[in-house]
Amino acid sequence: MKYFYKNLSIWLVVALVAFLLFSLLKGPTEVYHSIPYDEFLEKVDNDVLSSVIINNNTISWTTADKTAYRTIIPEKSPALDHLLNKKVKILVKEDMKPHWFLTTFLSWVPFILLFGVWFFFMRGGGQPGGGGKAMAFGKSRAQLVDPEQSKIRLADVAGVDEAKEEVSEIVDFLKQPDKFTDAGARIPTGVLLYGEPGTGKTLLAKAIAGEAGVPFYSISGSNFVEMYVGIGASRVRDLFKEGKQNAPCIIFIDEIDAVGRHRSSGGAGGNDEREQTLNQLLVEMDGFEANDHVIIVAATNRQDILDPALLRPGRFDRQVMVPLPDVGGRRKILQVHSRKIQVGEDVDWKVMAKGTPGFSGAQLANMVNEAALLMTRAGKEFVTMEILEEAKDKVMMGAERKSMIITEHEKKVTAYHEAGHALVAWMLPGSDPVHKVTIIPRGRALGLTMQLPQEERNSHDRTYLFINLCTLLGGRIAEEIVFNEMTTGAGNDIERVSDIARKMVCEWGMSDAVGPMTFKPSDPLNGIPGQIMSEETALLIDNEVKQLVQKAYDTAKDILTTNREILEAVTQSLLDKETINHDEIQQIVQLHTT
Repeated sequence: MKYFYKNLSIWLVVALVAFLLFSLLKGPTEVYHSIPYDEFLEKVDNDVLSSVIINNNTISWTTADKTAYRTIIPEKSPALDHLLNKKVKILVKEDMKPHWFLTTFLSWVPFILLFGVWFFFMRGGGQPGGGGKAMAFGKSRAQLVDPEQSKIRLADVAGVDEAKEEVSEIVDFLKQPDKFTDAGARIPTGVLLYGEPGTGKTLLAKAIAGEAGVPFYSISGSNFVEMYVGIGASRVRDLFKEGKQNAPCIIFIDEIDAVGRHRSSGGAGGNDEREQTLNQLLVEMDGFEANDHVIIVAATNRQDILDPALLRPGRFDRQVMVPLPDVGGRRKILQVHSRKIQVGEDVDWKVMAKGTPGFSGAQLANMVNEAALLMTRAGKEFVTMEILEEAKDKVMMGAERKSMIITEHEKKVTAYHEAGHALVAWMLPGSDPVHKVTIIPRGRALGLTMQLPQEERNSHDRTYLFINLCTLLGGRIAEEIVFNEMTTGAGNDIERVSDIARKMVCEWGMSDAVGPMTFKPSDPLNGIPGQIMSEETALLIDNEVKQLVQKAYDTAKDILTTNREILEAVTQSLLDKETINHDEIQQIVQLHTT
């Protein structure tokens, strides 16, 4: 039907243009010779005219040689008779009339306006995409990706080897479905890709479609939700109907948590439109009708808030976690994204991978792109290790704010603050090595202390977390020791300290007094209630958190007080150079400890 309206609109436009051209080319075919009124009367008196045609106030006739004449009869008046008696030549002119083409065009204006309004609404009122047609609210808004134009393959996805293995069976089934059906196996109806933002869930779904060479329908979960109840469910039905007609195919629903959240337990507080849409999605994925050869691939960052009925076997049979890449995965991702840029011989991707812990695939791609931009801006022919380090700092800490005006006192306070972080981290065994310290403002921070772990950590023990508390408090303590004053610069540090300490007590069971118990707070936005606790327990938790933070505070203060000379030396080096690295800090420490 969507092509019927399009073809009808085109033919209507063609017919209108043809009619106007025909009217223009046709025009008036008969040419008249106008004569004055007195001459016409003379011809009548002389019996020249044998027959005439009278049309309103116009008289026309044709002579024997086929010449056409006409004259205009004036209105009868005494002045006219007097002029005739005096033999005055009388030339009568008719009122000016609009051109015949203008008259024809004006007669068609209402039809043109009506057609324009109809065409506007049929095309969706100017909205992009074909899903917004006025008479097609319930039509699917999914975009069909041509498999021949999709150039993304599984080889282009790096750093998620386990996830690629999980979805490889989907590709095999789409290529050779008989191989599985003959063996009595049933391919998973749905595959849920979940993980942190930027890990490559959408890219992995595109790679599945590109590798299998089948139609790929892409839609966001928010496209199902409308203000009209029932529209989302209608769009789900239309999407699956279109998918079955083009089977085998893949339907990719991005951010499925927009429509797949927990359904409300009662009549109040629920969203009728969203719940109806979710119910229809549940039926389409596993209902009475067969849904063979249509595979649903969905992506979300919030698997914990999805409805349990959506996650059960038969719907999303396979749930694939797409984690943050490890050091080996980051190296592969960097190599994939660096194919299109010129890389210098000094670039060591293994070193860069170790220096980017916690980076997602999207952040690594952004880092490589920033390096290419910096290379172009500097007028160099290839990307060097120095450019990559600068790009990494920009992605990790933000762009340098060199134009920011800072007073000498603020600069000095910032230098002591960052030196306090660095010195506490340096002196505590088991802490991540200090990689770089800078007092150049980046983003919202006036200065930064960067630590890089020597090895990948998948879990953290209590000692490591306590060291982090000490390191975070080192900046505030250095300000108090030197200036006997507090500033707002430690606001983010204190926030992180409070969050880590409370999680250690309430979620990770790292308090001897509270014990191995969990007390998670409520989450009103997602409808998750908090755990019930007594006033005594709440007071005990607050005391344990405060004692833990105070212990970290005393430990860090003792380190900075004992090593005051090293603190001053590191601060002075920061004031002179603005940025110092690991080797420079090591030289300062060795110089003042020997």
